[in-house]
Amino acid sequence: MRILGIDPGLRTTGFGVVEKAGSKLAYVASGTIKSDGNQSLPERLKTLYDGIAEVTRTYAPDCAAIEKVFVNVNPQSTLLLGQARGAAICGLVGHGLPVFEYTALQLKVAVVGYGRANKSQVQEMVSRLLALPGQPSSDAADALGVAICHANGGDTLATLSGIAPELARKGVRLRRGRLIG
Repeated sequence: MRILGIDPGLRTTGFGVVEKAGSKLAYVASGTIKSDGNQSLPERLKTLYDGIAEVTRTYAPDCAAIEKVFVNVNPQSTLLLGQARGAAICGLVGHGLPVFEYTALQLKVAVVGYGRANKSQVQEMVSRLLALPGQPSSDAADALGVAICHANGGDTLATLSGIAPELARKGVRLRRGRLIG
């Protein structure tokens, strides 16, 4: 299975492609898609959409995983990031890919084992997990991390996170992997 990971951003969007065969992961490619800050917002979103389309055509992934947007202190930044994320998702879905979503916390736990890991820790662990000769940029490392998260059972996490609100309404809770309440 070939997985395309996306770390969305209006200025710089990271992408990373990994291949999973059994329990082994192999690096395929990574990089960034950059938009020109002098362009209008619609032009920048088109640049992002076109870049995602090109990456999808070039590497022919089976599915995609994208980082979820979190709320920043600055609402305008959050809105712009959400629009960039939307353009990326449209580019993925437009090419027939199923898209899975993960939070930064899920990514960091899957890659580093610690939800408050910093960017350099994610870069280091991605390099080690994929046996890279050097460290990818932080945007590419986050994208590879999202792909790794999905490859390592992230699809199960996504399913569980989708049903968790309903289970919580029914009073079902888990603590340390055990059913409580």
